[in-house]
Amino acid sequence: MNTKLFALVACGLLFVTAGCSPAGSGGTPAAEGGLEGTITVSGAWALYPMMVRWGEEFQKLNPRVRVDISAGGAGKGMADALAGAVDIGMVSRDVTPEEEAKGAFWIAVVKDAVFPVVNEKNPVWQDLHQKGIGRETFIGIYITGEIKTWGQVVDRPEVTDPIHLFTRSDSCGAAETWAKYLGGKQEDLLGVAVYGDPGLLDAVIKDPLGIGYNNLNYAFDAATGKPVAGAQVVPIDGNDNRQADPEEVTDTKSQAVEAVAAGRYPSPPARDLNLVTHGKPTGLTRTFLLWVLTDGQQFVDEAGYIALPAEKLNGEWSKLQ
Repeated sequence: MNTKLFALVACGLLFVTAGCSPAGSGGTPAAEGGLEGTITVSGAWALYPMMVRWGEEFQKLNPRVRVDISAGGAGKGMADALAGAVDIGMVSRDVTPEEEAKGAFWIAVVKDAVFPVVNEKNPVWQDLHQKGIGRETFIGIYITGEIKTWGQVVDRPEVTDPIHLFTRSDSCGAAETWAKYLGGKQEDLLGVAVYGDPGLLDAVIKDPLGIGYNNLNYAFDAATGKPVAGAQVVPIDGNDNRQADPEEVTDTKSQAVEAVAAGRYPSPPARDLNLVTHGKPTGLTRTFLLWVLTDGQQFVDEAGYIALPAEKLNGEWSKLQ
């Protein structure tokens, strides 16, 4: 940890232990000088597991604080934050200039990525694992619809099994990020629309010919570190050499995390995850966000996310000053 970030961590700890006066966002000073109040959060499935952990740890330090968290997609998180329906929106995509003009204030808190997922009984899984799928092929599957069979994907014309394509029905960062990787927008993605990260994964697991995409912590099992039972994560052939090179294989969560952290995984679909408020936050909400960027970062790795570089965290912390 560099000297500047260490100072920020110490400062973040001071904010929590000293009991800043949390005026606004439902916060009032506790009787004995601690923090007190409620922080409401909604939005991206991608950030939900991380936010639950942060909420639990912050509440341990501040028993009079309640952090209420719900998922529902990045679109819901942004809409709720801008409408003042929640204190914080979880958004797993870039904030647009239009949203910024409406008052969106955001900080990046961790890094994540979207991964292509197929059924473990896919008829050409061994080929997919050896070759991966390149960007142009994904475009043919998800954008133009020109690639319709699994044989076309792996250059085996004798395989005529159709591709069963799934996408997200809710406005979400995962779909927007996946579409951005393919040169489009969420509405350009073909396929049967399914709600939420868990729903999309479940649809693929139930269909041997299915393909979808999921955020890191939904594609991989937290306990085993392997793809969720019934699914496989397809390597992205980043250099289009029709071969899944060793550094492109993401058979385990640790491999996937390392590839994203090292910058070997394409960006997009790797991207920063953001927390959004309507206007610059104050009071209890600001104190919580400062803690997330400092002491809260100690939980990032064990929660299965990728930490932002120290310089990035320093910059996000400065935005709250």
